Amino acid sequence: MREPLCRVLPGWVDHYGHMNLAYYLVAFDLATDALWPSLGLGKAFQAKGLGTFAAESWQAYTREVTEGAPLAFDSEVLAYDAKRLLCRHVMYHAEEGWQAAENEVLYLCVDLGARRVGAWPEEVIARFAARATGAPAKRLALKR
Repeated sequence: MREPLCRVLPGWVDHYGHMNLAYYLVAFDLATDALWPSLGLGKAFQAKGLGTFAAESWQAYTREVTEGAPLAFDSEVLAYDAKRLLCRHVMYHAEEGWQAAENEVLYLCVDLGARRVGAWPEEVIARFAARATGAPAKRLALKR
């Protein structure tokens, strides 16, 4: 059993009775928010005038989730370079343990003042290195 990060809310359910595809991205974004502090990102990063922008994402839906389902996530750093970060989130039913979906996202380091892509600070790169699993991405890559 995993600790749930969120539950499928009534407004997230579509006319088929399962979570609408748009809300999978909302849930995966909550998983990103939970991952960021361990990587030195989030509010402390923004205080330095830097941010993370998603440039590309891929989702795969394995099993439907319905209203009230508790959702848990595993998140990992797959790869990174001076300006990019590639992560994967896997969504699980928190009580029953089965995989519901997965998501890969390519993030960019952005100078918020200039609104331009910039380089990750050295201390953030060190955190990426410590967390990188070396697992292969299924669909996305740092460079095309």
